[in-house]
Amino acid sequence: MSETDTAASVLYEVKDHIATITLNRPERRNALNFDAYDRLERALRRSVTDADVRCVIVTGADPAFCSGDDVREIMAAPKPKDAAPKSPTVRHQPTPAAMAALECDKPLIAAINGAAIGWGMELALYADIRIASDKAKFSEMFIKRGLVCDVGGFYRLPSIVGPAKAAELLFTGDVIDAQEAERIGLVTRTVPHEQLMDEARALAARIAENPPLALRYMKEGIRKGTYGDPRELGGWAIETIRALMQTEDHKEGVASFLEKRPPAFKGR
Repeated sequence: MSETDTAASVLYEVKDHIATITLNRPERRNALNFDAYDRLERALRRSVTDADVRCVIVTGADPAFCSGDDVREIMAAPKPKDAAPKSPTVRHQPTPAAMAALECDKPLIAAINGAAIGWGMELALYADIRIASDKAKFSEMFIKRGLVCDVGGFYRLPSIVGPAKAAELLFTGDVIDAQEAERIGLVTRTVPHEQLMDEARALAARIAENPPLALRYMKEGIRKGTYGDPRELGGWAIETIRALMQTEDHKEGVASFLEKRPPAFKGR
């Protein structure tokens, strides 16, 4: 992955000890296809091994942060009836990109510049700090596709906004705006869109001024004190998604999205 490869689906750049990872499929609202999932995982892993990096920012190329899975390429792809779907979000272990974010031992800031939907909201949840543009929107819309969320919605969302609010967001798939996200504590602040990256970089610079080893241990302490081990939960979530992707309701959820019509779920 090259910093100068501006055509890549995920960009990686390091400046002043700050790695900026940018989802770069603006024509698809930064929806993740197979290539983007792979590049995102590699970028996050790279930030860990890059000795010059002390803080990481993840963001999207305008107009969106990440609109989730690329439905046409991933969720609507043909799947053998008795085989595990090919989707990188459907495996017998937690999603590799999710684990790369959760295992990143450097402070991770999400600069949410637009829609963070489905797995895009999951990605935002994996960050230690979330800053939102006033154009940002959030939704754990998995229920609308007859699925459950990835490990982020189960593992982090209840700790961030509380179990009852997390349940409301997960059960309804409702879309909330940046102001509501700030009110419930999902993001630490909302700023004018044009100021978002300046705010994120300024915060990252303040963090990067501190001793790297102490930063890593500080992050590990927060993780140990707040969250458990995501692997067992993530494995359960992936197995459940795998089973739900074989249901009629999931297929109806995808078909209704592609056909731009209300779904008709039947509970099978």
